[in-house]
Amino acid sequence: MKSDARSGPISRWDRTLIPVEDAANFVAAFFIFALMVLGIAQIVLRTVFNAPLSGYIDLVELSMAGMAFLGAAYTQRMGAHIRMELLLGNLKGRPLWAAEVVGTLLSMFVVGVLIYYSFEHFQRSYELGDTTIDAEYPVWPSKLVVPVAFSIWFIRLGIQLAGSIRLLFNPSLAPEGVILIKDAADQARDEAISADATDDGGR
Repeated sequence: MKSDARSGPISRWDRTLIPVEDAANFVAAFFIFALMVLGIAQIVLRTVFNAPLSGYIDLVELSMAGMAFLGAAYTQRMGAHIRMELLLGNLKGRPLWAAEVVGTLLSMFVVGVLIYYSFEHFQRSYELGDTTIDAEYPVWPSKLVVPVAFSIWFIRLGIQLAGSIRLLFNPSLAPEGVILIKDAADQARDEAISADATDDGGR
């Protein structure tokens, strides 16, 4: 599944958001890589030099928010979130896009609630000067990541909602900013093309 980009206004919003999603996903990947390097350093320093890193557990805790949430909007754009497609896969035309509209609205409601309460949680942490227990690192930057990541995700859902409503009114239009369901044959063909491209690049 993937988002189909054309030339309409929804696609322009789509293309505008893509660099933001890619940057957030890169930061999430960086957190994962940094945590891996930090883990190796912790093992080596503790085992060989008997000098573990100070505040290692605190850094692991603070990095979890970035790793868990910054890639959410990117994953939504790629259609990689877990979706129940047993029903959607058998729908066509207006019933399909009506179901997508309902599902996206529900998702936006849930994400909107999470934005509100996670931002309140960040504000409380910032005002109280909350810190980690061991090294006393400030906690609020990690907590701020959550509403920021959810806000990007909310905008992505808004773009998909607009694209679904557009197709609900006129299913014959070219898809813009929506997730397209692929059958097994299409998915296998895309994977084969991707594998061929990788092989050609490695020669």
